[in-house]
Parts: sequence; structure tokens; C-alpha cells
Amino acid sequence: MSSEDAVDAGDSAGQVGTDTDHENALQDVIAVDPEDAEQGTVNRLDAHTGDGIRHRAFTCLVYDTDGRILLAQRAPTKRLWDGHWDGTVASHPVEGQSQEDATEQRLEEELGISPDQYGDLRVTDKFEYKRYYPNEGVEWEVCSVLKVTLDDTSLDPDEEEIGGMLWADYEHLHENPALYRQLRLCPWFEIAMRRDFA
Repeated sequence: MSSEDAVDAGDSAGQVGTDTDHENALQDVIAVDPEDAEQGTVNRLDAHTGDGIRHRAFTCLVYDTDGRILLAQRAPTKRLWDGHWDGTVASHPVEGQSQEDATEQRLEEELGISPDQYGDLRVTDKFEYKRYYPNEGVEWEVCSVLKVTLDDTSLDPDEEEIGGMLWADYEHLHENPALYRQLRLCPWFEIAMRRDFA
């Protein structure tokens, strides 16, 4: 991992009080060191507020057989990066769960993509980053990147997770970021894409 990608920090921390009623307060994530070694579990809301707690995460890039990537817009009810476009799903494995199993679960829950629609789910990269979302919180993650190509592109998105969807030519997206600026891409996806073409 390059020093440029190791930790991408924002200018200021979002300061919010702990909201014990938020659904994230009922979940845990896996705290990790910079090498992704487990350091126990921490409350998910605590991990994403104040200066944050470094934790394990993943993002999965979903393609079709024509080399297009599926971009999914985060629902407006998301606490962090609401309305931003991701490529394609991102979340956190729970204790004892592999990145592949966690990804398979989220693909089905968020987009209705079942394992029989693909056969090549794989981890391709890993990086650490830190980004603040103004006045709301922070992401500080050691993020694994997984890729999958759909043989069957049938989708059944969960409206509580996904605000919108579009297919984009992956190389065109990378080479012409200004043309896609209005989409407001999620920072972890932008890092994953930049590293993918490095």
C-alpha cells in the first residue's frame, strides 16, 4: 500500500453525540490494526463518530460481461455519504465472517443478487483510508476490494439501501472523472478505482 493511500484524512472531524436509538448502535464491527489484524469488536456507531475507530470493511465492484460497472446510489436515509454513488456495495463483516461471505450476503440483501448469478467473487486489493463526513461522522477502515462479474444482471434493489442504479463503462469512468462529478462518488470507491488502474 502506498503512503498516499494509507490514510486519507479529511480536514475536520464531524462531531455528533452518540445516538443510542440509531440502528448502528445495535451492531458491532471488527476493530483492526493497520495490517488488518483483529483487535476485538467495537460498537459500529462509536467506530463512525468523533475521530473514529479503525475497523474492517469491504467494497464490492459489480460488473457485467461487457465491462460495465454497476453504480449504486446510497439511500437518502444513510447517516454517512447519503445520496452518494458507490461501486457497488460496501459494508462490514461481522466477527467470524469472511469478506467473501459478508459480500455475498450484502449483494443479496441490497441488490437481490444471488450466488447463482456469478461464479468469480474474489478479493483483489486492500487499503486503509480515513475520511470525515462534515458534521456527521467518519470512515476509518481497512477496506478489502472484491470483484464479481454477473452472468445474469437481474436486480431487485432494497429501497432502504439503494436510491438509484446505473451501469457505466468502467474505463471511461476512470479516464473521465469530470464527466461523472455530478454523481458524487463515495471516497472508498474512488480510492479503489484509482488503485485498480495504477
